Amino acid sequence: MNGEVEVVKNPQRVVVFDYGLLDIIDNLGVEVVGLPKAALPKRFEKYEDGKYADLGDLKEPDYEAINALQPDLILLGGRQADLQEKFSEIAPTLLLNINGSKYMEDVKRNVNTLSKVFEKEDVASSKLKNIEDKINEIKTLVNEKDLSVLTLMVNEGAISTYGPGSRYGLIYNELGFKPEDENIEVSTHGQQVSFEYVVDKNPEYIFVVDRGAAIGGESTAKAILENELIKSTDAYKNGRILYLDSEAWYVISGGLNSTEIMLDEILNFIKSTSN
Repeated sequence: MNGEVEVVKNPQRVVVFDYGLLDIIDNLGVEVVGLPKAALPKRFEKYEDGKYADLGDLKEPDYEAINALQPDLILLGGRQADLQEKFSEIAPTLLLNINGSKYMEDVKRNVNTLSKVFEKEDVASSKLKNIEDKINEIKTLVNEKDLSVLTLMVNEGAISTYGPGSRYGLIYNELGFKPEDENIEVSTHGQQVSFEYVVDKNPEYIFVVDRGAAIGGESTAKAILENELIKSTDAYKNGRILYLDSEAWYVISGGLNSTEIMLDEILNFIKSTSN
């Protein structure tokens, strides 16, 4: 993200601070020596093992613990963009972010970059092809049926919406869904909206990310959303509200497994509801 970085081939002592990147190197069969465990996703329970050093929080790294590991490569994501310089003082550091408005372009860049570093190009190529095939299948279905969707995130009782320029741009830009609102403000946590706004848009489909569930808290989205107002929408009446795998979409976004999970749930949902 911040220019070129020189790294050794097949580094042996890897520290990772982004769960999407962990997903990628895990798929490539690469071991790590340490990672932040403060909010470790359930899918990565194996990394709770003591052989992997606990390096603090995604945004509050334990620099002493990182330094003690003597890593020869550190991997960062967008959440650590402003900390790259400090990490770089310890070891060569790659900052590989994901911009939702060009999601697959960035995923491919990250996968291809890491597969070159670890000399796993064949594995990466096969996994990316599976993802591309699923994207094409979804896009064909969406275009055939001319589908539109309103993407919402529920966060502690508040709801916000996201469009093509957002972190959930994959839904619109690569999968071909039309946005129910063309004028959504682009923001990290979306444009705050009301239940009345959702009723006014009366969306064909609603996709929901539950931030509380994503970060290990209580799942509240369904209880908050399924009120009398939302029940009056076509999406609710037709059974077209999809509660997304929030961990995959919010915490592990940009990974190989997480992207397949994201695509599979949308593909299966469209197939079951668009007749």
